[in-house]
Amino acid sequence: MNTNFALIDYLIFIVYALTILTVGFWVSRNKKGQEKTAEDYFLAGKSLPWWAIGASLIAANISAEQFIGMSGSGFAIGLAIASYEWMAALTLLIVGKFFLPIFIEKKLYTIPEFIEQRYSKNLKTILAVFWIALFIFVNLTSVLYLGAKSIDTIVGTGDGSIMMASILGLALFAAAYSLWGGLAAVAWTDVIQVGILILGGLITSFIAITHVSPDGGVISGFQYIFETVPEKFSMILSKGEIITPNDRDAWWDLPGLAVLIGGLWVANLYYWGFNQYIIQRTLAAKNLREAQKGIAFAAFLKLLLPLIVVIPGIVAYVLNANPEGVVTSASLDETFVGEGGVVLNDNAFPWLISKFIPAGIKGLVLAALAAAIVSSLASMLNSTATIFTMDIYKPYLNNSASERQTVTTGRITVAVSLLIAILIAPQLGNLGQVFQYIQEYTGIVSPGILAVFIMGLFYRRATNQGAIWGVILSIPIALYFKVGPNGWMENTTISHLFVTLPFMQQMFITCLISIGIIMLVSYLETGGTKNEKGIALTKSLFKTSPTFNISAFIVMIILTVLYSVFW
Repeated sequence: MNTNFALIDYLIFIVYALTILTVGFWVSRNKKGQEKTAEDYFLAGKSLPWWAIGASLIAANISAEQFIGMSGSGFAIGLAIASYEWMAALTLLIVGKFFLPIFIEKKLYTIPEFIEQRYSKNLKTILAVFWIALFIFVNLTSVLYLGAKSIDTIVGTGDGSIMMASILGLALFAAAYSLWGGLAAVAWTDVIQVGILILGGLITSFIAITHVSPDGGVISGFQYIFETVPEKFSMILSKGEIITPNDRDAWWDLPGLAVLIGGLWVANLYYWGFNQYIIQRTLAAKNLREAQKGIAFAAFLKLLLPLIVVIPGIVAYVLNANPEGVVTSASLDETFVGEGGVVLNDNAFPWLISKFIPAGIKGLVLAALAAAIVSSLASMLNSTATIFTMDIYKPYLNNSASERQTVTTGRITVAVSLLIAILIAPQLGNLGQVFQYIQEYTGIVSPGILAVFIMGLFYRRATNQGAIWGVILSIPIALYFKVGPNGWMENTTISHLFVTLPFMQQMFITCLISIGIIMLVSYLETGGTKNEKGIALTKSLFKTSPTFNISAFIVMIILTVLYSVFW
């Protein structure tokens, strides 16, 4: 694919890049006569206002995975995939009201620190090492790979000729300001990044919609795609309701009501509540009230995101469908046809850009995509450095480290993490289907980790031994579901001993069993007495401001309307 970028497109992108670097370096400068402290580098001096927190949360979250992957899911499945975004809005409110007050009261730098305060230093270290490995070998490498692949498709010819250059460019761009400036540089540049990615995404959506509209209007375009493929606007799927272009029942990805009351809660609560590179910007707030307002702002932005990352995929489907509204091998553009006739759903967003976005706007759209990728990379790098420095380096390698040594270690960690990711990222293209299993890795371990945190926060009788057994046994429980009739034990004499469930249901059941294990082991250990490290919960701890309460009420009303309309 060759998009024939015009000179104006390159100029727009260069202006964007220079703006981000200038702001990043300006924020990173040391105050006159003062060196950066650990709090400055890792928590932005605890000075972030609500609007910077909200913008930074979304910028850290949205990456090529959403722009490319979620648009591809919109092409294959439809609006139902938007549950990941809309339910995240509700999850953010829960995190803001029930999790943040405890985290901020305990003055945390990292999420593993909570584990040490509530359970033990050993369990904290185990989880810290796990998160460092996850950030480097899964998150950083996958964002680099997917980001470079999308740029190669949009700017290049799609044959991988500029993949390595794109990987290096994205990595160096993110490192240029985040390595020196820390969280302050990441968060303040995120304010600009999120504005660009939303603007670029909206422009892409509106231009795409006008191309399916009978009269070139946005409203009539929406009406047309709704009338042409009404099944693509179903939020709660029934078995067999939507079959993807590759003949897969979409119910296995989004199993009906389980989306609202099952495993999606496990994924969302783990991601938004206990993911260091997400929650770190709320820990950097001026105070709890400011953090909660930032969370509410991010929830409103989440409601908007399906218009940017899902609708373009549905539009691409309609543009490639036959007069009956069905995509066939004859109606598909060749861009979507892979080896063996496999439909490449993830090419939806790049295809729209190459086909319909005019010169001058392509540069802005590419800047939006780069903003999404670079902001996520910068956030992951800073959080990896925070966990290693505060949870590994200071406790075990240099417990008397000065502020300068602490900050220097953080910067070295950023550089080393990025170098490892750069070396691994190009290899992901050779993994084929195994790459999909890497993405499920988090889903295998997250139920047990979520159970440990939930019980640590809200169950005073939970013990360290209970938490350790809960998280350890959650792995074989999760793997039990993976080796059933459609897994490793397929066509064996004992395959009937296993069950086949959608991945979301697997996560939900695994989490519930892990919670049960923690309760049981804790009871056997102490006879049900309260743990001295248990958190005393009071009504005043969870009291929120009128601003947060009103915002939460509005978000819930909007969600109720959306699910009622598109049920």
